[in-house]
Amino acid sequence: QVQLAESGGGLVQPGGSLRLSCAASGSIDSITYAGWFRQADGKQRELVAANTRSGIVWYSESVRGRFTISRDNAKNTLYLQMNSLTPEDTAVYYCARLRKSNSDYYPLDSWGQGTRVTVSS
Repeated sequence: QVQLAESGGGLVQPGGSLRLSCAASGSIDSITYAGWFRQADGKQRELVAANTRSGIVWYSESVRGRFTISRDNAKNTLYLQMNSLTPEDTAVYYCARLRKSNSDYYPLDSWGQGTRVTVSS
């Protein structure tokens, strides 16, 4: 089973950008569905981006047009490029393997440590 580990979080000013990385212990190309979740303090964890091995992507309404999910198979890494960040994007971000049921995605594994993103001036 491929393990995933997030990194790249930090403090960024509103309007800034950040790129999160999710390193896989094995071949990320073996993962059919992968995605990024986030959990803000006091709120439920939510899926913000997902992509498939074939390159299909999905974004939540809150990040569409600002975030980009991608994979680098050579580096076995999943990325989340986040642009035009706002304080509402402040959260702990997690990557995960997903399963798809009808049109919805669900996490397959237990959660990792996550990486914290703080958007503040």
